[in-house]
Amino acid sequence: MLKVGLTGGIGAGKSEVSRLLVERGAVLIDADRIAREVVAPGTPGLAAVVEAFGERVLAADGSLDRPGLGAIVFADPEKLAVLNSIVHPLVGARSRELESAAADDAVVVHDVPLLAENGLAPLYDVVVVVDAGPETQLDRLVRLRGMTEEDARARMAAQATREKRLEIADVVIDNDVPLDALRRRVAEVWADLVRREHAFCAGSAEAARE
Repeated sequence: MLKVGLTGGIGAGKSEVSRLLVERGAVLIDADRIAREVVAPGTPGLAAVVEAFGERVLAADGSLDRPGLGAIVFADPEKLAVLNSIVHPLVGARSRELESAAADDAVVVHDVPLLAENGLAPLYDVVVVVDAGPETQLDRLVRLRGMTEEDARARMAAQATREKRLEIADVVIDNDVPLDALRRRVAEVWADLVRREHAFCAGSAEAARE
């Protein structure tokens, strides 16, 4: 099994890259999706978030008001740290469960938005960073996600710098390009990951025989 950490700044297009990798056979473990699951109605995670931030973070149907909570925490690093201390351990535990269920020869891609921020690079055999310029990120957040420019800039500022993400990268995917070019680059990266997985498995088998 090859464990790949996939990350990138908000609006860099990481979700599109993960989708393209899945098309080619990757097993995807999506930290954002898991983060939503662990604070679903009725979960201990949601109860802990409400205890920390109050019922103002609940929508009318009792679910988490994610935009409302985001507006609170992304403007206050201390509150963001509190939220992360609740959610991240739950996400980590569920991610490990899903990874253990994957085949021994799988390329398992962990889509982790805050990989750089939380110092998680050593957990993976390969770190892939999806990179885009700040203006591209801002345009996508405002134009495609409907954020205000102020909210978009606040969320970008709450993440690691572009330079910090690139420092931990084993592989960089430039997403300041048209979709066809991105597809070609992802195909190249996938071929490289498969080669690495085969080499990793061969090395593990050789070590087991010694």
